[in-house]
Formats: sequence, structure tokens, C-alpha cells
Amino acid sequence: MEHNAPTDPKPPVEPVSEGAPPWLKIGIVFGALCAGVGLLLWGDAGDAFVYSKLVNEVVDSPQEFAGRTLRVEGDLRRGSVEFREEPCEWRFVIERNGAELPISFPECVVPDTFRDDYGIIVTVQGQLQDDGSFHATELIPRCPSKYEEKLQAGENMPIDLEHRTPS
Repeated sequence: MEHNAPTDPKPPVEPVSEGAPPWLKIGIVFGALCAGVGLLLWGDAGDAFVYSKLVNEVVDSPQEFAGRTLRVEGDLRRGSVEFREEPCEWRFVIERNGAELPISFPECVVPDTFRDDYGIIVTVQGQLQDDGSFHATELIPRCPSKYEEKLQAGENMPIDLEHRTPS
């Protein structure tokens, strides 16, 4: 018996798909990176790109900071803190190197460490106003370290580094 038909026919070969072309994959990754950077710059993480200056730098060149959100750091002037209930607003002055900046902070509550009874450094974030005052939207007081407080009270540091003998 002759048999003319093949006994094990091979199925037709279909081309294998390689997926998207490499240039398209690179374009998608690049687009995602650009979108991420844009979100950082103009989204919630934009605070990381806010100017941070000392009081005297802002007072000396106010035109440089007009219309920009910035952070300003200075020493809280003792006796300058005032609170108004209606509407809630804190007013105070920060200073550095002879320059002063009046601050208004329209909130009812401030951090516990914001005190007028001892020297603290204050950082405020907001915008410089046309009249030279500063409208703060964020208030960050920094207290002196416990060692600075002890020194101001006349106590000795726990380790006297100046008179320490080498081990």
C-alpha cells in the first residue's frame, strides 16, 4: 500500500509578534519622566523649590521676590507677638542683621514651640506684600537646642570641649 499523504503534517508557521518598536518604548518612558518632573514642579511637591532667604536678604532686595512664594528665616523679636481673635491672626516681627520684617499669619493655631518668652528662630513661608510686610501661610519655629538654653541660663555644658583632655 502506497500512502501519498504525509503522516505528520506541520501546521503553518505564524510570524511571532515582537511587541512595540523600541522607539515607541523609549518615547513612553521619556514622556512618563517628563510628566513626573512636571508634577513635582507644579504639583504638591513644588514647596521643595521655594526660595529660602534670610530676613536681611529679602528686606535689602524686595523687588527680587515680588509675587513669588518664598521662605524667610529670622530671629523672633521678643515682645512683638500679637494675637487677634476676629478674624484669627498672629502678627510678629522677625529680624536679622539689623533688618526687620513684619509678619501676618492668618491662623488661629500656631505650633506649641512658637513662644515670645525666649529667643527662637522662625521660618515663614508665604509672599512679600507691596507694603513691605510678609503674609505667611506656614509658620515653622525652631527652638534653641537644650544645650543653648542651658548656656543662656548660666549652666555648664555636659562636656567641656575646650578643656577636654585627649583620651
